Amino acid sequence: MNARTNITNRRLLNPTAELGLLAAITLVVLGQLSGSNLAKAPSTSEGNHAAVKINPLKPPAQGSIPVAFLISEGAVMIDFTGPWEVFQDVMVPGRTDHPFRLYTVSESTSPIHTSGGMKIVPEYTFENAPAPKVIVIPAQSQPSEATLEWIRKSTKSTDVTMSVCTGAFVLAKTGLLSGKAATTFHGAFVSFANEFPEIHLKRGARFVEEGNLATAGGLSSGIDLALRVVERYFGREIAQKTAYNMEYQGLGWMNPDSNQAYSATPVSTAEHPLCVVCGMDVDPANGPKSVFKGATYYFCSDADKKTFDAAPDKFVNTDRKGL
Repeated sequence: MNARTNITNRRLLNPTAELGLLAAITLVVLGQLSGSNLAKAPSTSEGNHAAVKINPLKPPAQGSIPVAFLISEGAVMIDFTGPWEVFQDVMVPGRTDHPFRLYTVSESTSPIHTSGGMKIVPEYTFENAPAPKVIVIPAQSQPSEATLEWIRKSTKSTDVTMSVCTGAFVLAKTGLLSGKAATTFHGAFVSFANEFPEIHLKRGARFVEEGNLATAGGLSSGIDLALRVVERYFGREIAQKTAYNMEYQGLGWMNPDSNQAYSATPVSTAEHPLCVVCGMDVDPANGPKSVFKGATYYFCSDADKKTFDAAPDKFVNTDRKGL
């Protein structure tokens, strides 16, 4: 099991970290909703953040938009089921068919186990999957070369290929993000920056768009990026109605810079030590540790300690400090 897999697993299993994540996410109330009244989008003069450019996508004249959810062992539930819920809930007035056609795809149709142990049987393989116009890549296991090649090939004709959370590592391994900007789960910022120095990592971004590529932050950020995709295809009103019907009150899909709670690197202290590799809380009584240049560094797992010990300068030269 590699360090990044440990990051994904720990964020689900570490209640303290999860509570901190939930506390950091600010849910903005849509406003007084009654009857068919919907919340108005914030204007460019509201707050300190610029409004996102609409950058519309053209839906097909006939038929549904095929959306492929790429999954493998360990796929994180909210990373792909959040966007799935968004796309399945879209209703466009005047259409008799559903605007999106959703399906799962994997290297084989053998059952996979997602985070938490749910078993899912992928609907298609790379060989027989319909050509997607949207690809959703959640956090999951290390990708095979066949997986990376399918992403590369399919992305030549997609409107959007989007990653959620540490799914950005999978997308980055294709080489498609080289020289571009991207974001990922806040607990993976250091690992991502070290592994992909050619990619401009944007901390504090809810999502980042680069042509037909898009990367979302962690967990619920994928819901916002999916709503953003809906807006690009069918307009803001349809996206707002979708969010309203879902009883989803987050407005991050209207503002990619709304993840500022995660823009600053957490500081490790003697009272509350953090893993120098992923930034998660560490129990110093039980967690692995290393001493480097007279400073003690703590880790969430032996895998993170191994990663640090292999190249400590990559981690101590960040703005995290040892104890």
